[in-house]
Amino acid sequence: MIPKVILHNSISIDGSLTGFEPNMGLHYRLAGSFNPDIHLIGSNTIRQGIELYGEGMPPEEENDFKKPDRKNDLPYWVIIDTKGILQGMLHTCRRFEFCKDVIIVVSETTSQSYLDHLKEREYNWHIAGKEHADLKKVLKILSDTYKAKTVLTDTGRILGNLLINQDLVDVISLLIHPVIVGNESYNMFAEIERKPKLKLFKQELLEEEYIWLVYNPLMK
Repeated sequence: MIPKVILHNSISIDGSLTGFEPNMGLHYRLAGSFNPDIHLIGSNTIRQGIELYGEGMPPEEENDFKKPDRKNDLPYWVIIDTKGILQGMLHTCRRFEFCKDVIIVVSETTSQSYLDHLKEREYNWHIAGKEHADLKKVLKILSDTYKAKTVLTDTGRILGNLLINQDLVDVISLLIHPVIVGNESYNMFAEIERKPKLKLFKQELLEEEYIWLVYNPLMK
């Protein structure tokens, strides 16, 4: 068994993930309504978030080298980082008070120096794939090891499109913002290789300007 996978994103009317200021409060309120056990995130999304919203890289402190003591009902953050691009940055994620802890997915070709870095800081890490992450194997690990029943990803286009192309998405949740990005649009579905049939499960007007659409893919 693999967990239920929810793809949740904030987009513009013309389907862009970037080029506008998303309503993050509303975005995360809707994400939380799914009660996910795991937030699945790509490493590029984490790095871009740190660069965009951070104010420089804070130095590591003693507490960053051990697991945080937080409530069991908080979700884990599971980050796919087979190339180790987040080495020296992960403590900024671990400090986020609304995640239980950070778990890293690596591959057989991930450098030993990165694995040593993770071990020294007591991060759980799992090998899933030879060079790139095998997403189906990742989901099975999350189910078997962490008893995850619901996994939510609100990461960038790459991971979301891979999950759809591999027939691993159970719910597509879209928070549509009242803005058109136009010729600078970064389309959420630009790398989809198939045309899955969708059934509209929910439509809701929020705060008099946002539309929340929830679809169930009918491709399983």
